[in-house]
Amino acid sequence: MLTLALFVFLVSTATLLLTNGDPPPQVPCYFIFGDSLMDNGNNNHHRTQAKANFPPYGIDFPDGPTGRFSNGRNIADVIAQLLGFKSFIPPFATAKVEEIVNGVNYASGGAGIRDETGQHMGYRISLNKQIINHQITISQLFTLNGKGSANVTRKYLNQCIYTIGMGNNDYISNYFVPNYYETSSEYTPEEYAEVLVEQYSRQLQELYESGARKFGIFAAGYSGCCPGIMADYGLNSCVELVNNAVKLFNTLLNTTLNDLNNRFLDAKFILIDARLVYPSDLNVTDKPCCEIALRTTGKGSCVPNQVPCSNRQNYIFWDAFHPTERVNVIDGTKAYETLYPFYTYSEAMLPLTHTKAGYEVSDA
Repeated sequence: MLTLALFVFLVSTATLLLTNGDPPPQVPCYFIFGDSLMDNGNNNHHRTQAKANFPPYGIDFPDGPTGRFSNGRNIADVIAQLLGFKSFIPPFATAKVEEIVNGVNYASGGAGIRDETGQHMGYRISLNKQIINHQITISQLFTLNGKGSANVTRKYLNQCIYTIGMGNNDYISNYFVPNYYETSSEYTPEEYAEVLVEQYSRQLQELYESGARKFGIFAAGYSGCCPGIMADYGLNSCVELVNNAVKLFNTLLNTTLNDLNNRFLDAKFILIDARLVYPSDLNVTDKPCCEIALRTTGKGSCVPNQVPCSNRQNYIFWDAFHPTERVNVIDGTKAYETLYPFYTYSEAMLPLTHTKAGYEVSDA
């Protein structure tokens, strides 16, 4: 159990340890909720098809395969680096007490806004469960031994950035998988978007009640352009049936976030839509860099231990559903810029790339 003095000590010393004399992060802490686009290891030790802790995942990451669904960093990693954190935000599954003061990553591959989403793949941590896990983190930050410590912790959380990226799996691992789920027969696309966003709004308000004030909400990706979805439909181009349903969700989400901003004047809900026109040399758009397992047995994951493409800097997709590190750097940088009201923005901040000595500016 943390005492108030210990909490303050961990906040100050962790910042000093992370910065090594450099300026402190632009915010004191960063909390991450989401699906496989953000997951950095929370599914590793569970029985699920939605995991990525084996080669060739992580081939370009310093620590190798960690559970990130990419050849390198994911979007949350890039945002954390641009915010000034010198270590990646740890996954809830392995986060230590001395680390949680800088934030925690709760994201889980296969997870959705709805609890049943992704259940056909095995274990996953739904957004509701991620919020419960955040309460566990908060309880670690609280102290029962010092008067007013709960208020101190809440004020601390008010300063943190919370990014949430949900909705993708509620379509590709729920609504558009009628063999496992009945949602497509129960709801029209318009009705389903409304049901999803209503639940999502309640979940965001629950985070607000626990102390969150700075929200970055990712729009759902146009999953119909993923190689895995195009293969399912036997097409060589984007599946507009899927994309049109996602557009309904995003439009309603934007309206709902505006409503939340009007209701909670001491908070800010920012929509992050990272869809960009990528550089011309990112020209492999319709196939993954790694060899893909059958979706029925691996959800479009890379075949373990196979050698991926060598020119992955030209690929948008790493596997059948997830982007390459280069795309994550571009999208993560855009997300960071979108979140500028939450920190002291510097135009000198540019995308980062790994070197043996640490990080350097990239021209990606």
